[in-house]
Amino acid sequence: MTISGRPGARQLSRRAKAAIVVRYLLNNGAEVALEDLPDNLQAILTQQMGAMRLVDKVTVDQVIEEFTAELEAVGLHFPGDIAGALDALDGKISAHTAARLRKEAGVRQAGNPWERIKGLAPERLVPVFEEESPEIAAVILSKLDVGSAAKLLGMLPGPLARQITYAVNQTSSVTPEAVDRIGLSLASQLDAEPILAFDEGPVERVGAILNSSTSATREDVLQGLDETDKMFATEVRKAIFTFANIPTRISPRDLPTVLRGVDQSRLIVALAAAKNAGMEDVTEFIFTNISARLADQMREEMDELDDVKPADGEEAMSEIVGVIRDMEAKGELLLLQVEDDDAE
Repeated sequence: MTISGRPGARQLSRRAKAAIVVRYLLNNGAEVALEDLPDNLQAILTQQMGAMRLVDKVTVDQVIEEFTAELEAVGLHFPGDIAGALDALDGKISAHTAARLRKEAGVRQAGNPWERIKGLAPERLVPVFEEESPEIAAVILSKLDVGSAAKLLGMLPGPLARQITYAVNQTSSVTPEAVDRIGLSLASQLDAEPILAFDEGPVERVGAILNSSTSATREDVLQGLDETDKMFATEVRKAIFTFANIPTRISPRDLPTVLRGVDQSRLIVALAAAKNAGMEDVTEFIFTNISARLADQMREEMDELDDVKPADGEEAMSEIVGVIRDMEAKGELLLLQVEDDDAE
């Protein structure tokens, strides 16, 4: 098709105008995401551009002017389907609602599946690598960035990591279509996974609640759990950290780090309350693992205190526990694991 003279842009088909606009944008270095178009439209556009030859400058200017006017006349543009609407609202509506709407509408997560997969934490892909064949896993590994791929390999059993690494050698003949199918299949698996209402398991949630409860409430609940589900109660006890657990859960070499992070005046109140409550092992653990001078000073301050009310003592102990838990969460402290009482 040769377009010349001054016939005017009105005589051109919309396909020809679209081809002119795309060619104009590409010639001017614009990034045009043609891959986002449906396959049939990509084919039509390519065929149209292949059929055209020369277009005079006046016609190009008229087409661009008409195209610009149409853009300026648009007030809002909506996706036109549920998949596009979900993409537009990504991160604005809950993941649970988005997953339900996708399932009801029968649409998968739109866009490049590999972009989604690359954004996943390596821990999320470990089960996939353990279930898929080494050849499929090798393709997935090759699509990840180097840092994520290395971290993922380190999480896999040695023999499996070696199998997958060797299989990378066999990916040189894999076609782009095969890579796309693998990505779409993996994305579909991810879409099919149920969204959990809670980020943490029941043991962690109950343990966190009981950590913040009073000792009387905590012991009463644990006693009830012992009667109802002994195994669950045992796991919850492991997840709990209280002031009384300091001697068994904190290493003596980490104690100075802990003491630097707590308010000493509140620690004195907590220690006095612990002593009155029969937790002398906590005070002795702390005094044994600090300098004699500091231990004597803290004992004097404890003696100078009036009788500490149980509620005030409980509050002070909870504050100390909160500081320790916060240090653990930040990676500044590693609590010792609780040994099973039945292990002998």
